Amino acid sequence: MTTPRMQNPLQQTDLVDWGVIPTMIEGQSRTSGKLIHKGPDGQSECGLWVCTPGKWECHVTKDEFCHFLEGRCTYVHESGEVIEITPDTAAFFPQDWKGVCTVHETVKKVYMIR
Repeated sequence: MTTPRMQNPLQQTDLVDWGVIPTMIEGQSRTSGKLIHKGPDGQSECGLWVCTPGKWECHVTKDEFCHFLEGRCTYVHESGEVIEITPDTAAFFPQDWKGVCTVHETVKKVYMIR
């Protein structure tokens, strides 16, 4: 049996500028990150994501699990449910989750989308 090799650890300098979030309501959140793995046919992926302060409309198009490492933000579902994010928060957003995200302090998370 072959064991998959572990990729090199990520460094902050490995991040790629992914631009401004297109659904901004207030401010200008910029994102950057590093794709760690993309599954067959692009059906899954995992990586590191960083986002600067701002407020924007959010629509999750695939199931996403994430673990926030740094920063602070608030997700408000269109139903009114509030999710407060601080360092070490783990969250799951099901496919078609819709709401508003307000990033108060730059956030960094690792994520898995399926």
